[in-house]
Parts: sequence; C-alpha cells; structure tokens
Amino acid sequence: MARFDDGRPEMSAEEFRLLRDHVYSHCGILVHEDMKFVMERRLWPRLELLGLPDYGAYHRYLRYDANRHAELEAAVESLTTHETYFFREPTQLKSFTDELLPVVEQRNARLRRLRVWSAGCSSGEEAYTLAMLLKDSRRFDDWDVEVLGTDISRRVLAMARRAEYGPSALRATSPEFLERHFVSLGNNRVRVRDEVRAWVSFGHHNLLDEVGSQLVPRMDVVFCRNVLIYFDLAARRKFLSIVRDRLVPGGHLLLGHSENLLNLGSDFEFVHLRGDLVYRRPELDEGARR
Repeated sequence: MARFDDGRPEMSAEEFRLLRDHVYSHCGILVHEDMKFVMERRLWPRLELLGLPDYGAYHRYLRYDANRHAELEAAVESLTTHETYFFREPTQLKSFTDELLPVVEQRNARLRRLRVWSAGCSSGEEAYTLAMLLKDSRRFDDWDVEVLGTDISRRVLAMARRAEYGPSALRATSPEFLERHFVSLGNNRVRVRDEVRAWVSFGHHNLLDEVGSQLVPRMDVVFCRNVLIYFDLAARRKFLSIVRDRLVPGGHLLLGHSENLLNLGSDFEFVHLRGDLVYRRPELDEGARR
C-alpha cells in the first residue's frame, strides 16, 4: 500500500512484526509497538537504496539475500541513535577517577596491567575520555593499559578511529582538557592527541554475541551507558551474563544514570560510592582473576 503524499509504502502490522523480531533476534534491540512509524520512516531510505517496493520485500532481503548480513547492520544502525560527547555524566567520571581507580591500582599492582571496556562506544568520545582520565591520574604511566571501545555500527567505529571531532562532541570539555589532550585542525575541529589514542583500540562487536564476546579480554572496569534502554528484559539478562563473564572477579560495571539492575535478578553486588551507584562482580578465588 503506497502513501498518497510521498510515495513511501505503509508498513503493515505483519511486516512490522517480522522486521521487529528479525532485528531483535540479531542484537536484542526491541522496537516497541508505538515505534512502528519510526521504524517505517527510518528504514524507508534502505528500501529506496535497494530498489525494493515494500517492507515485506525488505524482510525477505534481510533473510535470504547474499548481502543480508551487511544490510542487517545497516538496518540496526538506522534504528539506533549514537548521541554522545566527551566527559558525559561528570559525576560518575569523578567517582571512577577518585574512588575506583585507587582500588584497581592496588588490586593490579603486581601485574601492572589495566583493561577498561567502553561497551557501545559509538563514535569514541567515551573511550577517549576514559583514556584521558587515566593519563591525568598518573597512576598508570608505566603500566600496560588498554581502553577497548566496541560498537555494533561500523560507521561510528570508523569515526572513532579517525578521532576528529567538532563543537557538539566537545560541549562538556573544559579548556584545560582541550589544551592538554587535543590538537587543533582549524574550522572548530580537533583531533585526539596520539599519546591518548595509543591507549585506545576499537572493535566491531554485538553485545549479545556470546561467542564473539569470548574474544574480549577480561576487564577491570566496564562502562556500558545508555545501551540497556534498547534491550528488553531477556536481552538485558543475557547481556549482564556476558559482561559478568568478561569482568575479573571484583571488577566494576558502570551503567547510565537512567539504567539499573533492579528486577533483573543479576548476581552483581551494589557498590555505593560517594557520588554514584555502581556494580561489582563478586570476588571469587584469586586464581580465577586472569
């Protein structure tokens, strides 16, 4: 059925159900019933690009075409937002710097190794922010340090690796941080300095991929902020199980301020810091740490 105004076909209830379930089975992102129009509007450019007449044909393309895997990634990217910026949620970052890093420094003093995961890193602002805070703490100058940023979108990962940003990404960045950690490119654009970039790597990753997650090394701290809001209860539980497995015993999980683990029955411990509530994988035996 075609709309009379712009030629865009209307998505039927059955087409919505099929596409919604297909996206959910791939990555756990749940498109609610009241988002049908949003899904229709955001996927329409994909139909135009592929020359498909309606959403039923698009669903068949996602299931059977030789390019279905790449197209599914493009569909997911169209349905999600990647809003982020440097030094987002400063109160939580201060708790990370002032209260968690001393704990990690003491716990890993013998190994002198630190691993931090920015899960759902979008275009890299969070991963670089964490690396800047680690640099400024001076606690890990001669340690083996890596901040890993992962995302399901290859497009935003390419932006992250480029490490070039404009005013919107820098709206919460102080002049001191701007001077210390960025190089001006002119035209109000900057690039993250090489010494910060050297501590950061990026990888393509579906957070609900249990097999792929085994390639993620054991982490001391995981940031996963404003990602769970896309998942339903079952997907959240699966994700938390994966994250718990990738954390060292005693490692910490930090979520966005609008997210929590209430009613999820997870086996994380609640940790009340002075400025934030975070989660911790319980300490087990020391021999299982690495």
